[in-house]
Amino acid sequence: MTFINKDFMLQNKTAKQLYHDFAESLPIFDYHCHLDPQQIAENHKFNNVTELWLAGDHYKWRAMRAHGIPEEKITGNASSEEKFEAWAQTVESVVGNPLYHWTHLELKRYFAIDELLNSKNWKSIYDQANKAILEKGLTARTLINNSNVTFIGTTDNPTDSLEFHDAIREDENFTVEVAPSFRPDEAFAVGEEKFTNFIKKLQDASTKDVTTYKELIKEIENRVDYFNERGAIVSDHGLGKLFYAESTDDEIEAIFLKALAQKEITAEENAKYQTRLLSDLGKMYHARGWVMQLHFGAIRNNNSRMFDLVGADAGFDSINDQTDVAYALNNILNALDKEDKLPKTIIYNLNPIYNDVVASAVANFQSNNEGIKGKIQFGSGWWFNDTEQGMLHQMEALADHGLLMHFVGMLTDSRSFVSYPRHEYFRRILCNFIGERVENGKFPNDQELLKKLIENVCYNNAMRYFNKAK
Repeated sequence: MTFINKDFMLQNKTAKQLYHDFAESLPIFDYHCHLDPQQIAENHKFNNVTELWLAGDHYKWRAMRAHGIPEEKITGNASSEEKFEAWAQTVESVVGNPLYHWTHLELKRYFAIDELLNSKNWKSIYDQANKAILEKGLTARTLINNSNVTFIGTTDNPTDSLEFHDAIREDENFTVEVAPSFRPDEAFAVGEEKFTNFIKKLQDASTKDVTTYKELIKEIENRVDYFNERGAIVSDHGLGKLFYAESTDDEIEAIFLKALAQKEITAEENAKYQTRLLSDLGKMYHARGWVMQLHFGAIRNNNSRMFDLVGADAGFDSINDQTDVAYALNNILNALDKEDKLPKTIIYNLNPIYNDVVASAVANFQSNNEGIKGKIQFGSGWWFNDTEQGMLHQMEALADHGLLMHFVGMLTDSRSFVSYPRHEYFRRILCNFIGERVENGKFPNDQELLKKLIENVCYNNAMRYFNKAK
């Protein structure tokens, strides 16, 4: 029997039945990813499996470094064959890491390869995969269509032109909806060079000067409208830490001017600025019916030597910690809710010690008159938590404090066109989680109820939550 068989990860009879009857054939609603819209618009053709599989995948890069692979064969100028061989050598040592599962799911689903990748057969698998890319025409769009995807939410800077989204939308030959998502992280980076760079880009995009906080909000709102006109329904914010600190208008203007002058910003000023900007943005999203996503808890670019060598987003980030998470999160949500301007919100914590904190906080702000089920969501296991245990712990905390039935489920959160088996991985883990509880008598063996639960979490809830259900 092959490793990735039909009952992979399904460890009881009920889990197998739930997965094969209800989850397996459902489409994918990928509301948060980092795919390149230009590659989708141009239907990018991949030169080889190394480009498709290893370029930009910092998960694999971290594992290769841990295996002692030199950087030249990871992000450097080594040949495609050398890089693939280095990854194959690493795979033998990845057992126990979800990368082992993802690797072999991807080999089977996209290249019809059932062998276990290792240092002995790497060349044969390299050749088989390259042959499949050529013969099956595995382009960006083909891979999306083959993965049964109905919606893709990319991640885009507020100053992006969105020209490639326009091209995709206007192409009648490609029916998958690809929408931009508004990601204004640079606007929060007061005290950093990327903040002043963002202001310059915003001025270029708007052709207007931005010299005050009030002008900043006006121009950001213009960009929100620009995104809205091009189909955006989601925003996203990557915050290292959550803060809540109230401020006056004069204080915010003073902080903005300090940041514009590239002066040092205190921790208190940063907290006040983050609080005000997030509140102002939340009101914009609420007015347009958008979903606001908050990802928090990453500490980035920790290895300064490697940052200087290979730059950001290269696999040198880790889990952050902080105090007063519960205070900050509850007050951020409350500040918007008390004005009745809290948008639908999905919250993802990178540090799993905050699972119960987040799950209990979101339950405080579910009240609404629109009949929205799970208006405030505890998002799926993110980044270091999209593992079997990470997903299980997130679902357990969600079920303990809220309604698992209304969970919007998995997201890809990847730059790779072959990462969609992560949805399959999640669905198998979900079905096994529910199957275990059915068989130990904690959940009823009610097929109608279980069907609804599985289909909701895997697909239907996301369709409804993002207003795409017909």
